[in-house]
Amino acid sequence: MTILVTGATGTIGRQVVQHLTQRGANIRALVRTPATANLPATVELVQGDMLDVDALRQALAGVSTLFLLNAVVADEFTQALITLNVAREAGVKRVVYLSVIHSDRYVNVPHFAGKFGVERMIEQMGFSATILRPAYFIDNDLTIKDVAQGYRSEER
Repeated sequence: MTILVTGATGTIGRQVVQHLTQRGANIRALVRTPATANLPATVELVQGDMLDVDALRQALAGVSTLFLLNAVVADEFTQALITLNVAREAGVKRVVYLSVIHSDRYVNVPHFAGKFGVERMIEQMGFSATILRPAYFIDNDLTIKDVAQGYRSEER
């Protein structure tokens, strides 16, 4: 059983790979730059991204489970749909998808609407699926720390 993890070099993806590897899972990772991926040696790396259909075909060959993580970018919905279509073509049976809490409530927010659309696509394609809907990642606060501290300083 091989699991493909997309977004494997990101904050969450790296943790997913680490935990699955520790449990003895056979992991493959789709990465843009294998030389700088810095993932465990047992992880098979495939160079490419979620807009590269040929790389996706290579990465998904023989995979039973897709752990779909994609960055918050303008084309994240497109990336996910391409990946899901190639996964179906490759015979992937199961998808684990990292969505967002209340994606169904806040469809007027583009990021939430995209996540909700991907959830529906997974459902319509007939995959066995686990949809994860986390609320918030506290690590995200680190990216705005300097802005918040600067704002606080100006208030004084």
